[in-house]
Formats: sequence, structure tokens, C-alpha cells
Amino acid sequence: MPENTTRTRRCPDCDGFPTVAITTGHTTGNGTRHTITAICRACHGTGTVPLRTRTAAGVEVAA
Repeated sequence: MPENTTRTRRCPDCDGFPTVAITTGHTTGNGTRHTITAICRACHGTGTVPLRTRTAAGVEVAA
């Protein structure tokens, strides 16, 4: 099995599901439901956040 070399982390706010469709409860003229799209504000729709790395001073910085 190949090793995963990309190091990413799931967004803790959306748990990797950054975009969702929400029904408004209304239907259109042809009977389909009217939906809106919501995007995660924390990861801006990517589903991942950058990994944090520790420096020698112990301060966390984005990798």
C-alpha cells in the first residue's frame, strides 16, 4: 500500500464536508425543492486546514 505523502488535516468545524445543500422548504414551479449552498467559514470550502509545526522555540506556526 503506498504511503500518503501529503499531510493535510480535516477541518474540525465541518469534519471534511465543507459544502452542503440545504432545502428551504419551498418548491419551484416544476416540483423540485429550492436549495441554498452553505460553505464552511473556517476552511473556506476546502475541507482541510494546514498542519501546525513546532519550531525550536516551541511556537506553533502553519506548515
